[in-house]
Amino acid sequence: MEKFDVCIIGAGPAGYAAAMRALDLGMKILLVEKNRVGGAGLYDGALSSKTLWELSKDVHMARKRVNKYSICKDFMVDYDKIKLELRDAIAERKYQLENHLDQLKKEGFTNFLFTKYGKASFINKNEILITHGTETETIWAEQTIIATGSRPRKLPHIPIDERIICTSDSIHSWEELPRSMVILGAGVIGCEYATIYSNFGKTKVYLIDKASRILNHEDNDVVDMVEDHFEKNGIHIHRNANLERMEIKDGRVEYELTYLDGRREIFVVDKALVSVGRVPNIEGLELQNAGVELNHKMAIQDYDTQTNVENIWAIGDVTADIALVNVGELEGRHAIHRIAKLAPKPLEYDNVSFIMFLKPEVAGVGLNEKQCKSKGISYQVVAMDYSRIPRAIAMRNPSGFFKILVTNDTEMKVLGMRAVGPHASSAIQAVGLLISQNMSIAALAELVHPHPSLIEGIQECCRMLLGTSIFKPQALGSGIRYTGYVHDEIQPIV
Repeated sequence: MEKFDVCIIGAGPAGYAAAMRALDLGMKILLVEKNRVGGAGLYDGALSSKTLWELSKDVHMARKRVNKYSICKDFMVDYDKIKLELRDAIAERKYQLENHLDQLKKEGFTNFLFTKYGKASFINKNEILITHGTETETIWAEQTIIATGSRPRKLPHIPIDERIICTSDSIHSWEELPRSMVILGAGVIGCEYATIYSNFGKTKVYLIDKASRILNHEDNDVVDMVEDHFEKNGIHIHRNANLERMEIKDGRVEYELTYLDGRREIFVVDKALVSVGRVPNIEGLELQNAGVELNHKMAIQDYDTQTNVENIWAIGDVTADIALVNVGELEGRHAIHRIAKLAPKPLEYDNVSFIMFLKPEVAGVGLNEKQCKSKGISYQVVAMDYSRIPRAIAMRNPSGFFKILVTNDTEMKVLGMRAVGPHASSAIQAVGLLISQNMSIAALAELVHPHPSLIEGIQECCRMLLGTSIFKPQALGSGIRYTGYVHDEIQPIV
């Protein structure tokens, strides 16, 4: 029986990152992957959906420019070419990951890094059975990291055939753009796909939400702008709607909704996407043989990446915490550091940056206003519209804003930030660093930013909080908000 320092089950972003960090530390590693290196994040998740979003954004902008500046108003999208571009992006990243593993072996790492394809299951806390077709092999591992990821949640009363009614696992396989589609679930994934398919300009998109507002975890000003753009893009939002049934009839989707006011409506569309969350991939691992416990979400319970079994660890989506590629990679590296007894401080998630690929783009880090209020945190907030930023004016796309929250004291340490609009994801990193270092916004106020750039708006927000801004909030009736939240009341800050 072959022995390893670390066995990593799953070669998605989290598992791959853990393997590479273990390699740095000279551990003997076995990386087990069921079928494809890169995981859902590559094939059915972040890379694939964001590639499609980028392409759809280009198409939308081209349509907008043609309609505004050209005498020719007929702009046609060749979806076959879109799909080819998507396949090329996936293939490029797949080659990078697999070729990297091959090159490591050629560079003399064959005594440290081993890869096997197959399904892994626990025999006990140290012995793992690997099954590949009819062949089986048992290995022994001092430490094991579970990084098996997640998959879309399915609802038993909806006949998901992954052709007409789909999850995110199969939506990229559509042969052509549908004339109409409905999306069940107005969370981040559902809203991202609503953005993508409405951007192409050929699909009427309907979005079903039980609540009165989409993305109900975000602040009202963020949601207001997203909903406004959605509706301008032709997306119809079914608010306060409960799905009574969804069926496939004559090759199309029929769905029935009831509303809080008692109304009942029936709609027929070409396709449907069910986007109601994800569930961890734990089936077949035989966790009970190793004594690994699950939590109330039926995901693996972890304590700073360690399970209740001291030599078994869980990282990434399989813990059902924060399902982001960057978080999974962070957890993978952290688990290896703990295994190596490098004494890292416990992981903190307060400064995790995120992006929502919508129209407009939304990015954030740290707390928003809703979270501050729910925690009883007094804060000061400043928000500046893109319309006040020269670069946004030059882009002819001034729809968006920056918003920064700081502590309601003289130190003004950063609590959080939201950016809505073009290049939003590129604007938040410096603020994320301030949060992680527990620093004041004064560090950004006098830093020389490139001009013209959108991030100059962040600098002006910081200066406004410090009372040193170029634009004075008292003199501008719109485009700037400067208020505070103190003792359950919103107050203007003078």
